[in-house]
This record gives sequence, structure tokens and C-alpha cells, in this order.
Amino acid sequence: MQHIEQLADFDKAIAEGTVVAMFHADWCPDCRFIDPFMPEVEKAYEGKIRFVAVDRDRFPELVERYDIFGIPSFVAFQDGKETVRFVSKLRKTREEIEQFLDRVCQVSAELAEQ
Repeated sequence: MQHIEQLADFDKAIAEGTVVAMFHADWCPDCRFIDPFMPEVEKAYEGKIRFVAVDRDRFPELVERYDIFGIPSFVAFQDGKETVRFVSKLRKTREEIEQFLDRVCQVSAELAEQ
């Protein structure tokens, strides 16, 4: 997972292909809950989705731009345009994240056909 270090890195990272941005914070217990299984989830979607991590405390302008209220939150982009999001204040399970990522793949495939 690419960790965003500068605001310009985010815009560049989402500009091409299918990208999922994960908004998180070090102090967030729900973010730490998903940490152990996210590398396996990433690997399962390798070649389909690129992942970027955005620390919500370092980039409040992105949090505001994308209306992120709960973390961890996931926002998908296709060639720089938002397509699907999984944003809530509730803890997310691996199954819910995988269902969201399946939906991201489905939307990306539909957009590619257009």
C-alpha cells in the first residue's frame, strides 16, 4: 500500500487506473482492527486495484474534500474520478471490505466497457 506523504502524491496516485484510498489514523482502534488482514486483502486484488493510505490527521483538506466522517473509510477512483465509497463510522469487517472491493472491480469493468 502506498502511503501518501504529500498532497500532490494523492492526486497523482488516483489519476490513472483503479485506486482505492483508505483514510485512517494511528490512534483509531477500528483502523488497527483491519491492519492484520489488509495485506492479504491487498494481495487478493493485486493487478485489479492499487491501494493508497491517507492519514486523516495529516491531510484534513482531503478529509474535507471527500466528506470523510468515520475511519477507516475507503473511496474508490477510476482515472481520477470517484466511483464508489465505503464510508461509515462503524467498524468494518474483512468480509465487508472484500464486498466493497468486489463492487469496485465491477464498476471499473463497467466503465471500461463504455
